[in-house]
Amino acid sequence: MKFRFWGVRGSIPSPGPRTARYGGNTTCIEVCTDDGTLIILDGGTGLFGLGQHLLSRLPVKANIFITHSHWDHIHGLPFFTPLFVKGSRVRLYGAHDDVTGNGIEHVMGVQLQNSYFPVSETQLDATLDYRTIACGEAVAVGDAVVDNVLMNHPVTNLGYRIGCNGKSLFFTGDHEPFFINPHAPGDPRHDEFERHAQARQQAIDAAMAGVDALIVDCSYTAEEYPAHEGWGHGTFDAALQMAARVGAKALYCTHHEPTRSDDELEAAFATALARHKLPAGLKVVLAYEGLEVEL
Repeated sequence: MKFRFWGVRGSIPSPGPRTARYGGNTTCIEVCTDDGTLIILDGGTGLFGLGQHLLSRLPVKANIFITHSHWDHIHGLPFFTPLFVKGSRVRLYGAHDDVTGNGIEHVMGVQLQNSYFPVSETQLDATLDYRTIACGEAVAVGDAVVDNVLMNHPVTNLGYRIGCNGKSLFFTGDHEPFFINPHAPGDPRHDEFERHAQARQQAIDAAMAGVDALIVDCSYTAEEYPAHEGWGHGTFDAALQMAARVGAKALYCTHHEPTRSDDELEAAFATALARHKLPAGLKVVLAYEGLEVEL
């Protein structure tokens, strides 16, 4: 199994000379299993480049797993060129939307409205279908199994673990690694929330345990985080602690803050690394567009 980053920025695309080394596209990760099954994690703007790349091996059969429906994780979907190629087949997986009551089909339905995009779903030449999955539901895709766990974000965000022939990776999507208790100590609801948060954390750690590659939202520095508490994003320091805690073999830091230049990104990464004594053998990488890893 191997994977490749096609988009590593968070929140909004940030093209230009300040981000040229690491890339300005938003989240998209290509995973190729041992039997050639194509799994794509999230459909940010990086999905456009991946779609162009896939035109050399038509027809395309793609399985796209969406962590959540915020724009930077879906706004590349209508521009995924294989959708316009007859014979291609694209299956979109994702969670039920508790707010609207819709399944994963809503992420395309909204974007393909005539007010926002000139092509309707009925005009797509590929076969597009949807599978709404429940939290904790395992899905067999080719020779791989994709498990999920509910992460900590303002909307439902599924973190995905892909296992294939003894190798595994986990992608958090957007994740805030701290569960902020809204209730004051002494309030009966305080202890209830703490028990709930502990159970959530245990489930997340179990889903990540022992993975060969842990891909984590590292939007902020520890110093920046207090001003963004509750926004649903992580820090470099928390990711390093997480990787050590769950026994990951390698950590890939992604979802880079869009206002940060490549030089600033490297400086923030180095500062966080210097604060931690990492377990022997833990590899830590600052993800960039085009980085390909074979497990």
